[in-house]
Amino acid sequence: MFRGAAKLNLDAKGRLAIPTRYRDALRDSCESRLVVTVDRDRCLLLYPQPEWLEIERKLINLPTFNKKVRAIQRLYIGNAQEVELDAQGRILIPPDLRQFASLDKRVALVGQGNKFEIWCEDVWNEQCEVLLDDDDLDELESEAGLGSITI
Repeated sequence: MFRGAAKLNLDAKGRLAIPTRYRDALRDSCESRLVVTVDRDRCLLLYPQPEWLEIERKLINLPTFNKKVRAIQRLYIGNAQEVELDAQGRILIPPDLRQFASLDKRVALVGQGNKFEIWCEDVWNEQCEVLLDDDDLDELESEAGLGSITI
């Protein structure tokens, strides 16, 4: 399980050091092979390769006669790129994906259970502020069936 947010630096080559607490799990679960792709929220999604392959299989099996399905397939599969942890526990984020998510120097790596989100740190901070001030979340909690969960 990947949880929590870490504020990290991208180096000049676009490499991101994965926090040490996740490295062994990634090496064990996916032999250091990961897949990074775009998300509609203008962040990147980083999956261990086995997790991604399951999602990709489900996306591929959707009916391609549906224009919206094809759009989702193009977005997620069409932008997916394989990356690998190097000996120092870093991944190289491809330039086009860095540009898509406006990643420069400071990023937030946000655990989401089976994957990570990679955000521009400033955009992540803004997103958190917006969510904290969003009165519609109470309504969303009941719509999504979250009312029975106590946090």
